[in-house]
Amino acid sequence: MTGYAQPSKILKVTWSDVSKQLKEATSNASSQASRTDVQDVVSAVIEDVRQRGDAAVRHYSEKFDKWSPDSFRLTEDDIEEIVRGVPDGVLNDLRTVQANVRAFAGHQLESMLAFEVETQPGVFLGQRHHPIASTGAYVPGGRYPLTASAHMTVVTAKVAGVERVTACTPPIRGKIPAVTIAALHLAGADEIFLLGGVQSVAAMSIGTETIGKVELLAGPGNAYVAEAKRQLFGEVGIDLFAGPTEILVVADDAADPFVVAVDLLSQAEHGPDSPAILITTSERLGGEVIAHIDQLLPGMPTNDMAGPAWRDHGQVHVVDDLDEAYRLADAFASEHVQILTEQPREALEKMRNYGALFLGEGTCVSYGDKVIGTNHVLPTRGAARYTGGLWVGKYLRTVTYQEVTVPASSAALGELCGRAARIELFEGHARSGDVRAAKYAGAPLPWAPDVYAGG
Repeated sequence: MTGYAQPSKILKVTWSDVSKQLKEATSNASSQASRTDVQDVVSAVIEDVRQRGDAAVRHYSEKFDKWSPDSFRLTEDDIEEIVRGVPDGVLNDLRTVQANVRAFAGHQLESMLAFEVETQPGVFLGQRHHPIASTGAYVPGGRYPLTASAHMTVVTAKVAGVERVTACTPPIRGKIPAVTIAALHLAGADEIFLLGGVQSVAAMSIGTETIGKVELLAGPGNAYVAEAKRQLFGEVGIDLFAGPTEILVVADDAADPFVVAVDLLSQAEHGPDSPAILITTSERLGGEVIAHIDQLLPGMPTNDMAGPAWRDHGQVHVVDDLDEAYRLADAFASEHVQILTEQPREALEKMRNYGALFLGEGTCVSYGDKVIGTNHVLPTRGAARYTGGLWVGKYLRTVTYQEVTVPASSAALGELCGRAARIELFEGHARSGDVRAAKYAGAPLPWAPDVYAGG
């Protein structure tokens, strides 16, 4: 996952009985006052968009982004012109990455089988998957133009069969983010609006004169966008309640400490509140990783983000063996878990709580974020204990149906339904069963004895 940042207390796990900490996280949680300020601002913007529609959207775009074009929606000609200005090499890379995402999402779709089964004579139960009619994809701008979010939210929705995908992305310092627009277009977005912030999320969720309402929102954003999704959830579906990006590395004595250090910092650069955690069986390796990070940070172009993240939320735990490492990793339930051990596939059997697992030195979290094909929208703050990340199934509604074609089976079910419903004092439910038992099998109908009298 990339770029989620929401003011909230970072999940803290303690495991003092089995681990030695070479580096502890410091407490740097956002104040309740700042969280309340974000909630109040977001609530006011949403209500204004609800009341004034496009006029409110334009007002906040001017206020927050200094952006007020004649139309926020890009025309086909606008898009074609923007895409023509993107270097061919960049476009080819976008196509390659999107092909990877599309292929994996396609395999996920193939795994979701519709079926129908006859459970009793003439009793047919079935399951089907229907795509959501419309979705909104938010791709943030700001410091990082997160083109990868276009792949994850738009390509995946289109593989699922979503008919209308509306995409919003903000201008970056008053300029059109050409590569992001190209990524959204190549991914298959049906509508692209050059519009950001809470005003865009509210517009897609509520609907305005020019921006159609969608049924589900997906994509990362800053604290205000994340809070807007939280407040609008229920009125519209969302992908996840998400917080700062997380990485957890499990490493044994055979791991390369320089690789471990580089990979930890690769995720710390997302923001100053991004946890980067190492669990290792080797105190030597843990110390070397810390030393490498101290050497690497000053020269990192993103040190202003990665530095505070490592200082305030970096942790290094030393445990006795890998079984303890996996148990501790499961307790964290981190978004990204990277396994740098001699037998990395052991983690598939010994771990349960993670957003995505990266097995061995040949892969890394950055591959998942940017290029390899699995989705990077993943659970944070321990939510991996109860949910997975964004996938093709999120854009589908799994529905069931039933049919009973043999009267004797319906009559037997009716008698059972009558007894089961009356245990719960639901007389109306019971009578629906009674009717069928009476009509199809001649069972008595004491509350309406004359209806089927005489057959």
